[in-house]
Amino acid sequence: MSLSNISFIIPCYNCAGTIESVVREIEEAAAALTAGAYEIILVNDASPDGAFSVINSICEENPRVKAIDLAKNFGQHSAIMAGVKHAGGDILVFLDDDGQTPANEAGKLINAIEGGLDVVFAEYDERRQPFWRRLGSRVNDLMAEALIDKPKNLYISSYCACKRFVADELRKYDGKYPYMTGLLLRAAGRAGNVPVTHRARAAGTSNYTLKKLLALWFNGFTAFSVKPLRVATFMGFLLALSGFLYGAYVIIKRFLFSEAPMGWSSIMAALMFIGGMIMVMLGLIGEYVGRVYININKAPQYIIRRTINLNCPGVSGDGSRGQNDER
Repeated sequence: MSLSNISFIIPCYNCAGTIESVVREIEEAAAALTAGAYEIILVNDASPDGAFSVINSICEENPRVKAIDLAKNFGQHSAIMAGVKHAGGDILVFLDDDGQTPANEAGKLINAIEGGLDVVFAEYDERRQPFWRRLGSRVNDLMAEALIDKPKNLYISSYCACKRFVADELRKYDGKYPYMTGLLLRAAGRAGNVPVTHRARAAGTSNYTLKKLLALWFNGFTAFSVKPLRVATFMGFLLALSGFLYGAYVIIKRFLFSEAPMGWSSIMAALMFIGGMIMVMLGLIGEYVGRVYININKAPQYIIRRTINLNCPGVSGDGSRGQNDER
């Protein structure tokens, strides 16, 4: 049985049909798990299906459930950051709003944190997702290992928990493009996994399209690593060396075989390839410069329209803020 105060944080989008059952399961699990206090923070990321009306009703029934309504859709990771900056628990647990992350197994994550880990991620023996999502997760793992130094044997998932000091480090980040995996791994010295069951979605379909997943990955790797720039530098050097060697080959061949035909098509192919690579590298550099520009201009990570129950008794800690906190 946990003696820690627990904050459960859920980013909410298109969850009007599922969020009530998710909260109910958390309440049942928390009653069995903790001898301390607990709170549930629901962050409505401008859900278009009327989810905030359901959230409002839940908050009226249970003052431990607190709600943050964002002014527009800022994305899952910004919504999580809004919850983190208002959480007061000793341990923070992050769940999904669709019921796929089983709240009744939150005790496994909490026990791992109390056992000495700074961050713990749920590891699924079977992911109940389409093949392209599972493949995408595998590609994401490989890229995270290469670009943000994720430990090779560490499984990353959205169902995770962290200690208070890790949450305090997360709160310091006010950039426009938060990436939770990078932030958690940057702050935590000890990370691990615990096995949990991955359920099928209770209703609806995933809000993550392939386009959104690619944008999320690109955001993470450009926000927490300069390795893509180093890859661009290496590719530039490699292309320059290839061009020099090919030029030397053409000159030697011309002298040795004076009647050797000069290939227009091969030259054009080489020019188009090199030109394309140059544009890709310039675009990558431009992405970094653009992000610096946006952050310098203090683009908000999120904007809060309204809150519910944030001043009600919940858990101790300095994470709680007033009703009209704006950012």
